Amino acid sequence: MKIIDIIIATILVIGGLNWGLVGLFDFDLVKAVLGPGACPRIVYMIVGLSAAYSLVFCKAIVSRWSLK
Repeated sequence: MKIIDIIIATILVIGGLNWGLVGLFDFDLVKAVLGPGACPRIVYMIVGLSAAYSLVFCKAIVSRWSLK
């Protein structure tokens, strides 16, 4: 499960950086790389699902990564 946590965290960082670019410079890197259409929308859904996973399983993630 730790590998899933790492993948989810990576997706969230990429999504956060993209939204930072949108907020600061009005530049959407996902659309610039993937072009218009369904692909950017799928990426946004994956980022949203990653955020939901992190929120719902927050306690489990913390317990998996704790140094006990």
